[in-house]
Amino acid sequence: MLVMFVGADRTETAVNAAQVTFISSVTDGTRIRFGEGRSVTVIEPIAEVMERLNVILRRDD
Repeated sequence: MLVMFVGADRTETAVNAAQVTFISSVTDGTRIRFGEGRSVTVIEPIAEVMERLNVILRRDD
């Protein structure tokens, strides 16, 4: 269930799609939030993030 993105600091970032609780657009790209106040900002636009997370979640159903 991991999806790879590029972090705002240009490092590869793996996100567990099942743990995502909220996604928002920010100046640097897209912020992906998880439980307990954790988040990561990636450079991909929100539409691409949503599509990639949805694809992986649909595959696991």
